[in-house]
Amino acid sequence: MADTNKEKNRIDIRKIWQTMWNKRLLFLKVWVVTFVLACLWILPQPRYYTTSVSISPETGEPKVGGGLASLATNFGMSLGGSSTGDAIYPQLYPELFKSTNFLVGLLDVQVRTKDGSVETDYYTYLKDYQKATFWVIPFIKFKNWISSLFAEPETVIPASGGKRFDPFRLSVRTTEILEAVKGSVHCTYSRTTDVVTITVTDQDPLVCGLLADSVKEHLQVFITDYRTKKARTDCEYYSQLLQEAKDNYEKARKDYASYADANQNVMLESVKSRIENLNNEMQLKYNAYTGLNSQLQSAMSRLQERTPAFTTLTNATVPVKPAGPKRMIFVAAMLFLSTIGTFMFLFRKELKEWF
Repeated sequence: MADTNKEKNRIDIRKIWQTMWNKRLLFLKVWVVTFVLACLWILPQPRYYTTSVSISPETGEPKVGGGLASLATNFGMSLGGSSTGDAIYPQLYPELFKSTNFLVGLLDVQVRTKDGSVETDYYTYLKDYQKATFWVIPFIKFKNWISSLFAEPETVIPASGGKRFDPFRLSVRTTEILEAVKGSVHCTYSRTTDVVTITVTDQDPLVCGLLADSVKEHLQVFITDYRTKKARTDCEYYSQLLQEAKDNYEKARKDYASYADANQNVMLESVKSRIENLNNEMQLKYNAYTGLNSQLQSAMSRLQERTPAFTTLTNATVPVKPAGPKRMIFVAAMLFLSTIGTFMFLFRKELKEWF
């Protein structure tokens, strides 16, 4: 009985091959139909390009235990905080690229296409100049038409500080554009090498290269502004106090000089006392002025220390070859899957017995 079951479950390769050979016309028809449908699907898909920029950010002076914390991050653990004392450290750069405050700054980046037909900001480029497959365009137009009937008209929400977009109040269209930016701009961090890699994907190679370089610069400015914010505030504060102290000293010096010149030959004690008081007041103003000047120099020194340095390891380049879609690979994969499906259809009864 056991031998009968074993004989029943045995796979006859010769029989399988003979059946497939007899059904070769079926396989040929399936391949032709699959090839045509795969080409109809993949050929109209817009090409896209990818470029990457690698930078090594300055991590600052490590605190006690920083080496242990760095070792723990290699195993996916965190000992709390960062070794630099910053709230935004390189490990969080990928999360920063999901922040609306950060991404809004990319919408004003000026881009131009390789053929020179389009030269505008990145927001307008994504809104008006993105290519789509021909069968998707009617659905997009229909969706926009329906949205225009029921949705409120788009209004430009002014931002403070002369900025074009307010991250706190974004329109529906701007929110959709930001989602497209999130899908096109990515950031990764390597724990082992402390290298931050920025990858940009776009339909135009020149736009891809320009945007990658702009994103790198935007990240550097964003991190620099964050790390030097307090130091810059201190410099502005001490500069204001120094200017006031200088004005007070100049006024006290002029008062002293004017009064002393006017009473050179006067021997009255009241006059001498007044001159001495003016001199003392001038010296106090001068001491305050020199003290604030020293504090300003110290604040400027701290500003320089807090300014991070970024080493560019890989520069942005205009890609020569498209990164996708992989048309030949897609067609070959569809042919392979269709072959597997046809095989399973022909041997569906045998498959039940074998398995």
